[in-house]
Amino acid sequence: MAAAVWTDRGRRAVTVVGTVTRSRSSHAALKSQYDALVIGGGEMCGLLGEKAAYLQKGGLKTAVLERRHVLGGAAVSEEIFPGFRFSRCSYLLSLLRPHIYADLELKKHGLKVYMRDPHAFTPMLEEGVKGAPPRSLTLGSDLAMNQREIGKFSQKDAKAFPDFVAHLEKLAGAIHPLLDAPPVDIPGVTAGSLRKRLGAAKTLMPIVKCGLKLGRNIPDFYEIITAPIMKILNRWFESEPLRATLATDAVIGAMTSPSNPGSGYVLLHHVMGELEKEKGAWGYVEGGMGGVSQAIASAAQSYGVDIFTEKDVLQVLVGSNGAANGVVLKDGTEIHSKVVLSNATPYVTFKNLTPQAALSPEFIKAVDQIDYTSPVTKINVAVDKLPNFLASPTPDDKPGPHHQCSIHLNCENVEVLETAYKEAMNGRPSVRPMLEMTIPSVLDPTLAPPGCHVVSLFTQFTPYHIEGRAWTDQDREAFADTAFEWVEQYAPGFKKSVVGRDILAPPDLERIFGLTGGNIFHGSMSLDQLYLARPLPFLSDYRSPVKGLYLCGSGCHPGLLLMFNPQISTYLQMWLSVVRSVVYVQSLMLCCVVFEQFMNL
Repeated sequence: MAAAVWTDRGRRAVTVVGTVTRSRSSHAALKSQYDALVIGGGEMCGLLGEKAAYLQKGGLKTAVLERRHVLGGAAVSEEIFPGFRFSRCSYLLSLLRPHIYADLELKKHGLKVYMRDPHAFTPMLEEGVKGAPPRSLTLGSDLAMNQREIGKFSQKDAKAFPDFVAHLEKLAGAIHPLLDAPPVDIPGVTAGSLRKRLGAAKTLMPIVKCGLKLGRNIPDFYEIITAPIMKILNRWFESEPLRATLATDAVIGAMTSPSNPGSGYVLLHHVMGELEKEKGAWGYVEGGMGGVSQAIASAAQSYGVDIFTEKDVLQVLVGSNGAANGVVLKDGTEIHSKVVLSNATPYVTFKNLTPQAALSPEFIKAVDQIDYTSPVTKINVAVDKLPNFLASPTPDDKPGPHHQCSIHLNCENVEVLETAYKEAMNGRPSVRPMLEMTIPSVLDPTLAPPGCHVVSLFTQFTPYHIEGRAWTDQDREAFADTAFEWVEQYAPGFKKSVVGRDILAPPDLERIFGLTGGNIFHGSMSLDQLYLARPLPFLSDYRSPVKGLYLCGSGCHPGLLLMFNPQISTYLQMWLSVVRSVVYVQSLMLCCVVFEQFMNL
């Protein structure tokens, strides 16, 4: 189980009474019949609530069934220690589509985001020169400031950096048509009548738009999604701190190294979204990531969606006709519906929730091959003093601009990242782990008592099994001690400031949040598991082999963390205007195939 330690110093640090943060369930009683049921109120930030809201807006009576006491999946706020509210798993927000913001009126429903600028801080472990502090690299939205920072290490790199950013933004912008539409309908394009083929041909348009946007950059796009990121970074830059800082975003959350093919796509992923109209921005949600989930849940409930927590689904019900017709809870309660949407990972959906007799042995074997390898151990830390970094000291416990950043520790040299990765691949937690520290309480005072802070350590690389055996509490504590020793070298006094810590190794992320293998993406974002092959080559259109059962989590396309992906469905609008007298509805990609089910009823 996860190790959570609350010290005596922590009990003295605060006087507030701790409470368990629970999401609001619908006041309405759970009905025995719905049009649509969605399993799991999560996908990193309550995305399921967004899907449910759109289904409800389309006239379908919808219910969300969440296993835990709190809604949001991995995007939850939990008071692990009295007075300290943590984004316990997911900890930053980005890739939130502006029209979703507006359409669901999330600000009206309480969503508030703190933007970060600067956004990245990489301190060095080195002796200062002539009494000066060690060097550091700080990056933000100000290109001139970025060039000054990079110039401390290389004037050549400082000059090249604006062109590199523009290059990445062009490639990332070209991907948007692919993210906002279902994958190409290969069966429809290649088989059937000419009329059906012409109808399916429109699914080629996103690829065409992507190609037109890329133009002469198509070879560059192909390279960045297939090549090791170091091949690209070595061509652009010469300074190690800059290359290593950028390389961290190419491996974050992924069991890969900067020298592995495909690592470039993960870097591209981090610049393809936007927040508050700022491209590539990542921010803190007031009250923790659960604030996103709560805002979406509130919007969904305002449309009439029923949301229930502590409703643990045992199995999808499959009728004699081979179609899904509801679910049964672990307490024996049966709830019937015309369609079922699973927000669980494909593995959980098809191995745990779907009757195995409803699936072919070949399909089950294919599901077993999906890669869920994760390198992540998340450590949530309560401190009674702000970390003070040797590379950028601040007086009187006052936060500096760098405290609001993603603080990259053990990330000033690419070889450190490579070594950490190799250790995990050999079944051992890294002895010098890659650490991404965030301190959201610097901007959001609601998270911790006065003078105290919440610290998130997103650490890599740790294996699911330690040399073939399960993690023990001693293993968790030992790894956290190792991580804290490294933080101490950058910010002396950190260990003494700790009043509580919550350690979540990959098996804990799986058990608590339903993330198979502890993988935050619901499956690796490797090239063999993207677009037409996500989660499997014959399962990329959200439909499952069981009629009426659909995938709707990050395990299907586009599979990006915290990505909201609506599209206007012409078929949905036509159907709703006739059957429900609705003039206009903006729907998710998924809704196209869900409503197709109703058209065939």
